[in-house]
Amino acid sequence: MSDSLVIIPTYNEKENIERIIRKVFSLSYFFEILIIDDGSPDGTAEIVKNLQQEYPALHLEQRTGKLGLGTAYIHGFRWALARPQFQYIFEMDADFSHNPDDLIRLREACVNGADVAVGSRYVRGVNVVNWPMSRVLMSYFASMYVRLITRINIQDATAGFKCYRREVLATIPLDKIKFVGYAFQIEMKFTAIKYGFNVEEVPIIFTDRTEGTSKMSTRIFREAFIGVIQMKIWSWFRKYDRV
Repeated sequence: MSDSLVIIPTYNEKENIERIIRKVFSLSYFFEILIIDDGSPDGTAEIVKNLQQEYPALHLEQRTGKLGLGTAYIHGFRWALARPQFQYIFEMDADFSHNPDDLIRLREACVNGADVAVGSRYVRGVNVVNWPMSRVLMSYFASMYVRLITRINIQDATAGFKCYRREVLATIPLDKIKFVGYAFQIEMKFTAIKYGFNVEEVPIIFTDRTEGTSKMSTRIFREAFIGVIQMKIWSWFRKYDRV
């Protein structure tokens, strides 16, 4: 049994899922894993089920249909909060764009005082591998845009590699998180900061996937662009009281 749970949402990740699971379980610190699969037609969930016979700390939640990244993580957060042993709860992609070795560094940041540790591509320059320049610029300036509108001092506002202390997810009203795509990552950081939690960035190197297909789209970016303004306006009418 571990105090740390890594949540990995999946949709058509058969090329990556076994390798990422084996890699996480090979780390020097023991993490449990929760896969949230949105009905992958490529058999991702079946691969996970087979691995569960080998790894008792591998958990699987299956959902019907592609319901969105944000709702997958919310599902995972609630699953984790229902199990008191999990004190550190992680978000991570299945495609190795997030290096599993960095899970240990993110956890250490939270053990040493952070409430949320963010694996940051931009806290020390630009640390992105295999992305076209157009996407690097879009991501970098998206974070600048978020800082301008929200006034939060996070260099990588759209980052999706994170560790939360349990208290953060128990405090944030998850049913009020509005966004399901790219903007979900921004909203979670913004909300944690509004509640007074300490969000720290941990430098990582982000490597674009080499297997499988990216789920990014212009619709997701559009949601984020408009969503940041909506989120800021909503915050003017919301109380952020910690019990």
